[in-house]
Amino acid sequence: QVQLVESGGGLVQAGGSLRLSCAASGSFFIINANAISWYRQAPGNQRELVATITSGGNTNYADSMKGRFAISRDNAKNTVYLQMNSLKPEDTAVYYCNLKWYWGQGTQVTVSS
Repeated sequence: QVQLVESGGGLVQAGGSLRLSCAASGSFFIINANAISWYRQAPGNQRELVATITSGGNTNYADSMKGRFAISRDNAKNTVYLQMNSLKPEDTAVYYCNLKWYWGQGTQVTVSS
């Protein structure tokens, strides 16, 4: 069993930055042996993949986030971060943390123009 709790969302102006955190708790083996991803969902849109980091630290990004977002993980703290820079209004969404079939409750990011 794993629990994921996101934090760090908020309201920011276009061009600004936010850092999201995903704190994982529960099975140490499951958390540290698996990739963790960030997804986002804007109103009326499907949930889309933002970025993934493997247990070994390899990263992968959706094309529209490359160069602006950076995912990282601190295995000692069981926490995954998403640093978001140069934010755009179209980045407005609820951001979710995902590990296998486990999901967090999401954190709202709103970017004003």
